Amino acid sequence: MLKLFKNLKLKEWVLMLIVIILIVLQVYLDLKMPDYMSAITRLVQTEGSKMSDILANGWHMILCALGSLFFSIIVGYLVANISSAFSLYTRKKLFNKVEELGLGEVKEFKTSSLITRTTNDITQIEMLLGMGMQMLIKAPITAVWAITKILNKSWQWSIATAIAVVVLLIVISIITSIVVPRFKIVQKTIDRLNNITRENLLGIRVIRAFNAEEYQKNKFESVNEDLTKVLTFNQKTFAIFSPFMFFTMHVLSLSIYFIGANLINNSLLADKLTIFSNMVVFSSYAMQVIMSFLMLAFIFMMLPRANVSAKRINEVLDKELSIKDGNIDKDITDEKGTVEFKNVSFMYDDAEEYVLKDISFKINKGETVAFIGSTGSGKSTLINLIPRFYDVTKGEILIDGVNIKDYKEEFLRSKLGYVSQKAVIFSGTIKDNVAYGNKKISDKKIKEAIKVAQAEDFVLKMDDKYESKLSQNGTNISGGQKQRLSIARAIASSPEIYIFDDSFSALDYKTDSILRKELKKYTKDATILIVAQRIGTILNADKIVVLDKGKCVGIGTHKELFKSCEVYKQIALSQLTKEELENA
Repeated sequence: MLKLFKNLKLKEWVLMLIVIILIVLQVYLDLKMPDYMSAITRLVQTEGSKMSDILANGWHMILCALGSLFFSIIVGYLVANISSAFSLYTRKKLFNKVEELGLGEVKEFKTSSLITRTTNDITQIEMLLGMGMQMLIKAPITAVWAITKILNKSWQWSIATAIAVVVLLIVISIITSIVVPRFKIVQKTIDRLNNITRENLLGIRVIRAFNAEEYQKNKFESVNEDLTKVLTFNQKTFAIFSPFMFFTMHVLSLSIYFIGANLINNSLLADKLTIFSNMVVFSSYAMQVIMSFLMLAFIFMMLPRANVSAKRINEVLDKELSIKDGNIDKDITDEKGTVEFKNVSFMYDDAEEYVLKDISFKINKGETVAFIGSTGSGKSTLINLIPRFYDVTKGEILIDGVNIKDYKEEFLRSKLGYVSQKAVIFSGTIKDNVAYGNKKISDKKIKEAIKVAQAEDFVLKMDDKYESKLSQNGTNISGGQKQRLSIARAIASSPEIYIFDDSFSALDYKTDSILRKELKKYTKDATILIVAQRIGTILNADKIVVLDKGKCVGIGTHKELFKSCEVYKQIALSQLTKEELENA
């Protein structure tokens, strides 16, 4: 957990130093009060004592109490600032790290787990800092200081206090050793709960369509019960702390008074007052020691879970990135818009077989190249290697004659206009979605992109037109409309290379045809890569790359492949008649 404190800035470290100083002053005032109490006890029982002396000591006690209260309020305010700042910095750092993770690492951690780590896990540590920092600093200072105050009072009382402390430490150790392993289970179960909740919300239409509400409820209930059982066990175990602490505290008080009564009974008359005064002071200090351990007990209730959360956060922060950033952030060759695969093979980290095997081809500037093949042939995987969502296992990919691993990722992706297989719409306006993340795109450019993507007809019919609000995932528009806005987003960025990963599947043939014609006019010299299932979408491509079981089995035009490539011919004939294909 200490590793995460590196996220704090100088301001917070200064505040923490001030907190420690204020807590020391607060402890001093708290431990000063028993001395005044002892003085009052002696004055009350001594003949000839002045009332003014008794009142003066009483006023000193009140001032100590008020001073302690004042310092406590200031400390609480400062600690709240420190814990909030820690949460802010850590959450920002963790979010930025997640942004840098490759798709392989995201799958390794799972989306639901990353959400839990960014929210719940950080909250656990923030709670420990906000509620426990004062106690964590105050408890040991109070305990040590109080012990030094009472060591020379009586060895009998000291032994009684030492026994009470040892018993408390043993109980704390036993309970902590039982509970700590279960906190790991708690956080993992929260991950599972988040995963089911997320799955339920994303798949709500399918769930309702198949009347599977009860099935989902049972899945949720099962994990929910597991979480409840673990949390209940932990809470029940920790519930032993408080009553046991108070029981020990009261037994110690009785022991001190019992020992004190015996000492007074067996002492000379002149010593009885001193022993009685010492007993009052010792009792107060002993309670301070026990209260210190009560505070530590509270810390031990929160610390294990926060520690587990800290380890989970560090797992992400310490994760070595599989995709290393290059150092080229400008064009260094005369080539523009070229893509070349040189003996590229790819295998997922957890797989045993290659998804792509020995793929080689070159795409020149301004060409439209399509990729087609049966389901599972590796089309989308091949396309996803270009923006470096994954890195090739063997071989290399060149853009403009440079290995993509040598480019800075930001510069590489600025050359690409990527439209994913599943249209992604973010909450915000249509304008925000089309110009996503790029403030340099003008309103004119946005409108042109929407027009080329054949989205103008439905956008202008909306109440606020380009400023119309879209919900998360675009649930208030149709699948075809989402796809067209995703295409408009790529067009608006004016890249060298367009990548369409089966991005026309939700469009009807007429819209598909018009969109591709307008796209060709608008993009002019840009290179276009299209993954498609429909033969009609790729008939006029300059090149068609045919994939089968991860291998390239044909490259050429439609007419060339229809004659020479059996795999392509079978796919084509499954969609259109022989006459339609020959006349295409």
